[in-house]
Amino acid sequence: RLLVNELAMRPHNSGHWGQDGAVTGQFEQHVRAVLDLPLGDPSPRQPWTVMVNILGGPESDSLESRFPAALAAHPEVKVHTYGKAPRPGRKVGHVNATGDDLDAVVYDARAAAAFFAD
Repeated sequence: RLLVNELAMRPHNSGHWGQDGAVTGQFEQHVRAVLDLPLGDPSPRQPWTVMVNILGGPESDSLESRFPAALAAHPEVKVHTYGKAPRPGRKVGHVNATGDDLDAVVYDARAAAAFFAD
């Protein structure tokens, strides 16, 4: 018997860090492969890349209103949102942070994502 929770016939969560952490991330690699283009270099850009999910809060909340404060406090992170309506617990985006110091990278990713949490 085989039980399947979810199928994702596309690049998925596990590779979100590669958008900013790799020379060529999995999303770009997928496009290159489909178009029969040479694959890119998958090497990391920095020793560490950390991705932290952004989970939605109240449905009336606006993610866009939180960008200025998050990016002012953590200008080195990359914030990616998915255009989904926020609902409690729904994944609506993620934050990527890269760098040489793991503790600093983890802190920046978590702290920036916290601007989007309730």
